[in-house]
Amino acid sequence: MSWLFGLNRGQPEPPPDLPVPPPPPPPPGGSGSSGGSGGDKPKDKWSNFDPTGLERAAQAARELDKSRHAKEALDLARMQEQSVQMEHQSKMKEYEAALEQLKGDQIRIQAEERRKTLNEETKQHQARAQYQDKLARQRYEDQLRQQQALNEENLRRQEESVQKQEAMRKATIEHEMDLRHKNEMMRVEAEAKARARVERENADIIREQIRLKAAEHRQTVLDSIRTAGAVFGEGFKAFISDWDKVTATVAGLTLLAVGVYSARNATGVAARYIEARLGKPSLVRETSRITVTEAIKHPIKMTRRLMSKPQDALEGVVLSPSLEERVRDIAIATRNTRQNRGLYRNILMYGPPGTGKNALRQGESPPKLAVHSGMDYAIMTGGDVAPMGRDGVTAMHKVFDWAGTSRRGLLLFVDEADAFLRKRATEKISEDLRATLNAFLYRTGEQSNKFMLVLASNQPEQFDWAINDRIDEIVNFALPGPEERERLVRLYFDRYVLEPATGGRQRLKLAQFDYGKKCSEIAKRTEGMSGREISKLGVAWQAAAYSSEDGVLTEAMIDARVDDAVRQHMQKMDWLQDTEGITMSPSHQGAAAGKGAKMGFIVPQDAPQAQEVLSPLQERCPAPDSATTPGEGGPAAEKDTDPFAGEDGQTGKKDVPPRGGTPV
Repeated sequence: MSWLFGLNRGQPEPPPDLPVPPPPPPPPGGSGSSGGSGGDKPKDKWSNFDPTGLERAAQAARELDKSRHAKEALDLARMQEQSVQMEHQSKMKEYEAALEQLKGDQIRIQAEERRKTLNEETKQHQARAQYQDKLARQRYEDQLRQQQALNEENLRRQEESVQKQEAMRKATIEHEMDLRHKNEMMRVEAEAKARARVERENADIIREQIRLKAAEHRQTVLDSIRTAGAVFGEGFKAFISDWDKVTATVAGLTLLAVGVYSARNATGVAARYIEARLGKPSLVRETSRITVTEAIKHPIKMTRRLMSKPQDALEGVVLSPSLEERVRDIAIATRNTRQNRGLYRNILMYGPPGTGKNALRQGESPPKLAVHSGMDYAIMTGGDVAPMGRDGVTAMHKVFDWAGTSRRGLLLFVDEADAFLRKRATEKISEDLRATLNAFLYRTGEQSNKFMLVLASNQPEQFDWAINDRIDEIVNFALPGPEERERLVRLYFDRYVLEPATGGRQRLKLAQFDYGKKCSEIAKRTEGMSGREISKLGVAWQAAAYSSEDGVLTEAMIDARVDDAVRQHMQKMDWLQDTEGITMSPSHQGAAAGKGAKMGFIVPQDAPQAQEVLSPLQERCPAPDSATTPGEGGPAAEKDTDPFAGEDGQTGKKDVPPRGGTPV
């Protein structure tokens, strides 16, 4: 049993062939004696103990100790005992966990109950507070109603009292007025009766007094006349008799008349001088010359104009290469002419609407040609002349007098010049407009070193013969070709779409697509359209983006606006063909180039006088350049000429001065 209780642990086991030691002898007395003496001693808790179980266990332990697997069996028993203990401990842990969970559940239930109790108490308190507040509001409203009723009652009583007092006052005033009226009537009646009685009694005396007063007044007037006549007569006799006084008087009156006349004329001359120097003629719409009125109204604009520097005459202007070279030569020649104090040349710019005749003016900005050459400029329109009537002649002379006072030279730009420079022989114009045209011809008869005349017109064939004789340079602004259209599309796409989209300050965004390819495609689709129509197309793209929900301009929206613009352009051409009965230019019809395609505007078939009027300019004016690029329209386009060419196609073109700046 030693191994069972761990006494022989660690000691070597006895060999199995050794004899088993005999068991210890039983105690004396044996089991029977103990049983027999049981009656003599009192029974305790061990009296009924059966040791046979221990003996069997000891026997089993000895047998097990003799076995080879005693140690493994003991380890197995120990492991089983540990497993049982671990199971018991796990059950205890589960029991403890269950107890803890039960405690947690109890705490949670208690907290939930406490929360419900608090919520219920809160609801009760809120209900009680709301009820108390409701009662307080009701009491306050009752008090307000009672106070309002009391105030209304007091107000009603006050109004009734005021009305009663007002009625009593009115009655008193009426009674007083009645009594006063009666007393006044009685007094007037009594005075009238007394006055009538006195007048009847004193009628003779009154007539005598009137007679005496009239006689005295007549005598006084006669005496005054006699005295005045005597005094003036004696003074006049004394004045005539003294020749020194007569001479001094005549000289004084003469000097006074001369002074009044001189002051009036000097005032008029000074006013005209000031108007010519500081004022602006009524026909001039815009000018770079500083006037007192403009300086007061727009000081910032005047300051910027004074600080402006000479710039490129073609900056921001899209023209064909040949036309650009032609205009640049004119700008350089004008600048050199001003520097060398030479005579300026008059220029005519013609072409269809929207092709850039005003390109050197650029809207509200100063004309680029004047700024480039350092000249002053003035802008007037032909439509302002006819409404002036008989004052047109004076206004025209004022314009040229004012232009002659410029120290830097003046560039006079006349837009829509054909409105008043029409033929005097065939056109039906009024006498006032005819006189104004004659005044214009009189002031432009000779070359001038004071001003330069630039005329812009869509219909140059309507000019008077004398106007054509005064033109020194003719420039044709035709419809843009493919390259110019692409440059224009790119220019207005950048100005109206890309810059606002990238600036971030406007509600405009641009979708992702190939912008360059799209601009080239649009340039091909807009054949026959002018530069103004292309600029309006850019504005239409911007408006399409602004009208969309998200402000994004897509490629489909651009194509839709281009298709719409092309349809509108063709519709305008159809209207023009139907209403005027004229032949459209082949460029509008998409055919080969002819004269209409070269010129870019429509020429009436039944107007032979146009060639007759303009043909004399062939010998003295160079042929106008075309904006059509080389290669456009094929061989037919190369053979085209402008309407100023003769029948043989020659224009009598003079040598164009080099671009070095030789004055024209």
